[in-house]
Amino acid sequence: MRIISCNYNNCSYNYAMNTTTPRRKTATSPRGCTNFKLRQLLRRVSRIYDAELAHAGLKGTQYSLLSHLVSMSPITPGELARRLEMDPSTLTRNVRLLTDQGWVERIPGADTRSHRLAITASGRDKYARAKAHWKRAQLALNAQLGEPQVVTLHALVDDALAALHTTDEPTAEVRK
Repeated sequence: MRIISCNYNNCSYNYAMNTTTPRRKTATSPRGCTNFKLRQLLRRVSRIYDAELAHAGLKGTQYSLLSHLVSMSPITPGELARRLEMDPSTLTRNVRLLTDQGWVERIPGADTRSHRLAITASGRDKYARAKAHWKRAQLALNAQLGEPQVVTLHALVDDALAALHTTDEPTAEVRK
């Protein structure tokens, strides 16, 4: 098997897999590295949301956490990480920023070693003010891509998430 760099993103792994069989030039053949393409799309989408949410003093990741805490609070960090399918250490770093701003607080858990995360009144206010900016970003993305394309994108993402679902749960709960 001969390894040649891919023209799309230097993804030699994908191209090497395809060198053993004739490469079809159709819309049904994957081209390039799926991971790279998804990350590239996410960066572009994130820029749209981050630019709009900046008017409310938030980033997309912060808004997402606040929106989940509005509906799930109080919740243990480990359970929140599982529900968001997020690495617990990443969640801890992101929550710390919200806690430092007074939008989220740590409250006692079921025992002395655990805690839960709860959104504060200030956090609910911040979320409410940011929601209009999130809506503008959502509508801008829908307009740029076209609503039928966004519906298709959501269906593809939902199908991929279901197909890639794993029962492996993080074993360590986030504690601080």
